[in-house]
Amino acid sequence: MEEPLIPVVLMSHTAHIRSHRKPRRSATTSIAVRAGVAGGVLSMAAAGASASASAAESTTQTIELPALTADMAAQVAESADATQQAAANYQLQAERDAAAAKAAKQAKADLAEAKKKAEAKEKAEAARKAAAEEAASRSAERTTLTSTSTTASAPASGSVATVIAFLNAQVGDAYVMGGTGPNAWDCSGLVQAAFKQVGVDLPRVSGDQSTAGTPVSLSNLQVGDILYWGSAGSAYHVGVYIGDGQYLDAANPSKGVVIQDLSGYPATGAVRVL
Repeated sequence: MEEPLIPVVLMSHTAHIRSHRKPRRSATTSIAVRAGVAGGVLSMAAAGASASASAAESTTQTIELPALTADMAAQVAESADATQQAAANYQLQAERDAAAAKAAKQAKADLAEAKKKAEAKEKAEAARKAAAEEAASRSAERTTLTSTSTTASAPASGSVATVIAFLNAQVGDAYVMGGTGPNAWDCSGLVQAAFKQVGVDLPRVSGDQSTAGTPVSLSNLQVGDILYWGSAGSAYHVGVYIGDGQYLDAANPSKGVVIQDLSGYPATGAVRVL
């Protein structure tokens, strides 16, 4: 038995795809589209005009900014100048204050120095007056002592008289350790100078002078004998006997050259060189 024949329908391969052909526009639609386009163009024109106006306004404002900036720059510059001037004024004032302080300090120092010099001058003047008064007092004392010693013990003539006269002339002079005249003496310097007036060359120090002549007892003293205190050969002080229980010596810094009594300060021994 033959199989029945099945009819086959042939279809195009594009039959299932919708047609892409654009539908035909009607006249009304074209008019609407054109109107829309025209409106859009007008809108864009209006927007452009508005943007132009805004741009023009912005341009106008931008033109004014440089003038405002220049004013501000001038104000800033003026403020800077004022600040700089103020700083300069402060510096000048500080320099003036420092100079004034320095001048005041120097003036104070000068015043102190002047006061110090004035005080020193006053002290020097007072010392000078005191020295003059002391010299006058010594001169008066010398005159009195010389008169007393001369009338009391000096021989009338000879080498002894010359020694005693020289010693009397030094009464009132100062005592200075190591002094050999003419206005200041120590004990051995005075004795050496006195005997040198008559050509007797005595040793310089007390210890040597205590053994320079013939030893004599204190009970047999004569005017012109050399008295000593301490041991013979190591005596620490010397003087010259002027008679009547008195001697003349350069005693010490507080007394100077004076005439004293043996009773107040007895000698240890004596030697005779004339």
